[in-house]
Parts: sequence; structure tokens; C-alpha cells
Amino acid sequence: MSDGGPGLLDSITEAEGGELQTFAVHGPHGGTVTARSLWLSPTRVVIETADACGLHLVPEISREPMRADTTGVGELVTTCLDQGATDIVMGLGGSATVDGGTGLARVLGYRFLDEHGSDLPPGGGFLGLLARVEAGPPLDEGVAVTAIADVRGPLTGPDGAARRFGPQKGASPEAVDILEAGLTRLGERLRDDLGRKVADLPGAGASGGLGAGCAAFLGANLVSGSDWLLERLDFADALDEADLVITGEGAWDATSDLGKITGEILLRARVAGVPALLVCGRTTGKTPPGVTVVGAEAEWLDPDDISRLVADALG
Repeated sequence: MSDGGPGLLDSITEAEGGELQTFAVHGPHGGTVTARSLWLSPTRVVIETADACGLHLVPEISREPMRADTTGVGELVTTCLDQGATDIVMGLGGSATVDGGTGLARVLGYRFLDEHGSDLPPGGGFLGLLARVEAGPPLDEGVAVTAIADVRGPLTGPDGAARRFGPQKGASPEAVDILEAGLTRLGERLRDDLGRKVADLPGAGASGGLGAGCAAFLGANLVSGSDWLLERLDFADALDEADLVITGEGAWDATSDLGKITGEILLRARVAGVPALLVCGRTTGKTPPGVTVVGAEAEWLDPDDISRLVADALG
């Protein structure tokens, strides 16, 4: 399972097959990384943006969300376009960036200018100085982009890209304030300079605001990654036949119930009356309704413990 972040291409390959290709693109802090595309037909392709800007690409000690950017995502998109793609699905999630998709946009020909008419440096840390956005050329007629977002939060605010997810990417409280101000400014300029009101779209805050960027710069249809994937994997049919659902993630925290795949699976299991077992490394904050935390103090569970938990869940 995946909600748009890492693992998306693996899930789609399992469900639908396709042909994987790899490309060299810029990573979130420059340098070169390998990004993949999954071709489901000669014109339909799925990409995992975390391949180009993912948090997993940056060692924890080196994370700098103020300057990390999505240039590599733009390179991945343009490469697919050059190869004939007219139907592009972009999975959003797991990014190291908080740049609102401006790195992607620069590759497409957009400019982000300060009050003196100079181009801003890359990264979300400079967006507070943004005075004007100049549009790049439109995509060719007939190109459709779908951006599937791992969360439903807006661009800014308590559940937005900076305040909710910035700390996960290494942003200090001071940096979060700067990034929030920059994304607020970006939303205003996209509205006033380009007439593109994207800041409040559900999923706009995904991948450090890349959701808003995809909508503004690619004309993408922004949808829930969990819903999009669960439909393609025929999850409802599998749930009808299930006695038990087992799901998990590294940590259940305040972001898990904002549209992410684990929260959606637990919700659907509860509605269907199917017991569920949530396996995660740690839990912080409120757990889902009906979920009882066990083994929280244990460093690990042996097979007998797991068998007991499954038996308890099944009644």
C-alpha cells in the first residue's frame, strides 16, 4: 500500500504491471539521484516524486528544509513529456522539501522574482521575499496531470506544509515560521499574478506544498492518494473477504489521520466491521477510534506475542 509517497510504484507494479525506466535528476539538495517512471502505456506514466525530492535521500544530519527544492521533480516531469507522455500521475509524499513546487516550476520556465526583479534562490526559505511570479509556457494541449496527495491539508495553516510537516524535515521553530510566511506569500502571488487560487485546495500542502505547485504550474487535478490507490487495488473487495486487516507505518502521530493510507485503511476496516491490527514503531498523540495500544514499552515482539495479538483481534 502507498498513499502517493515512497512505495507507490511498487504498489502499482504489483496491481497493474508496466515498464519501469530510470533517469538521473537533481536531488533535493543538488547532486544527482536516480528517479523512476512506470509506464502503463506509451502515453500513460506514473512517477513517485519522492524519488527526486524524498526525505530518505538526505541523511538526518544534513537536512535543510529551508533550501531543499523540487528541481528534480521538474526534470522527471519534462523527461516524461519529452518521451511522449500525455497522461501523467504524480505521487506526492515523503519529501524533504518545503518549496511549494517552485523548483519544479523553474524547470518549466517560471520565474520567482524579488522586489528588484532578481530571481530568488532555490528553496522555501526565500519565498518570503517573493514580489512577482512570471509564468512559463503552458503544457501542450491534451496533456493531463493527476497529482495524488498523501495528505489532505491546505498549503498553509496548522495542518499545512510548514507547520504540520516542517519539523519532520528538520525545520526549527524559527524555520517553520519563515517557511510558513514564504508559502503564504507564494499562495498570494499565484492568486494575484496568475489567477490561480490553489492554497486552500485539499492536498495543497502535500510534499512541502508540491500539491499546490502541481495544481498551479501543471494544471493538475489534485486527488487523495489513499482513495486513488485503494480503488486500483480493489481494496473494497479484499476487505469483504477479510477476517483481519494488518497495516502499519513507522509512527502513528498527528499527521497519520490527515488522509494517509494507514488511517484510511483503519477507517474502512472499522466501517466494514473487520478487526484490524496496527503495527508501528511508536505512537504519539491520539490513536484511532477503537485502537488499543499494546506492547508500547517493549523493544520488540516475538512470534508468540504477534500470534496472541492476532488471536485477540479475531476474538
